[in-house]
Amino acid sequence: MTTLTYTRCGEGDPLVLIHGTGGRLGVWDPIAPALANHFDVIAIDLPGCGGTPALSNPSIQSLTDSVAEFIAELGVDAHIAGNSIGGSIALELGRRGLARSVTAFSPAGFWSFPGDVWFQAAMRSLHALGAALRPGLPALLRAVPTRSLLFGLVIGRPGQLDPRVALDDAEAVLDTVGFSTLMTSLRGYRQHPQYVADRIPVTIAWGSRDRLLIYRPQSRRAQRQLPHAQHVVLDKCGHIPFNDDPARCAAPILNQLVSSETSSPLAKKD
Repeated sequence: MTTLTYTRCGEGDPLVLIHGTGGRLGVWDPIAPALANHFDVIAIDLPGCGGTPALSNPSIQSLTDSVAEFIAELGVDAHIAGNSIGGSIALELGRRGLARSVTAFSPAGFWSFPGDVWFQAAMRSLHALGAALRPGLPALLRAVPTRSLLFGLVIGRPGQLDPRVALDDAEAVLDTVGFSTLMTSLRGYRQHPQYVADRIPVTIAWGSRDRLLIYRPQSRRAQRQLPHAQHVVLDKCGHIPFNDDPARCAAPILNQLVSSETSSPLAKKD
């Protein structure tokens, strides 16, 4: 079993937070204080990221297995929120009956073939560019043009991103163990939610400036596949939206406290 590195704060219903490809648990820092006022917040590093040992075969399924084992070991009945592939893992956990509610921010797998190809090309290119620039990143990321170049696909307002946070996020991607293997495993991955939103509250939140998992076509596909979920647009936010508008990003998760005590939410169209 893989032991996941995690942080824990707050009181209330357990809430597990899952970052995206090459991410780190710190991506949730902008909204963690608001969540901790209502939840027992558990932010994790996925295998191969941060302080968590890598898997030999990283994929959505093997990562989901690791998170499922972690939740079982903690012995919690948790709400789950995730971003990007973390959102996909959250939906997989919901499909397995292991979540009280799911909030997925720009989840992977609602792409068509061109979107799949774009995701692969963009992520691999950014990784290669970051590796080439790594010796100079501390200085380069103090400049708005460099932050916009490296983060414009995933942050809605990259010029406002704190340089220290930008450097931590860039190094997290570059230090991810098994990055290429995971990316290869994601080729052809598709979401098959299979009635998850009929059983538990599900919210899909998408940044209108998501240029990696492009907002309009992929959010529409998510609406078609999950008609009973809540679908929320995060205006002027990117693929990783939490620095762009912390309050707006915290709101869909906080709303799950109410939704989980009632029946599954009705469809809400953008």
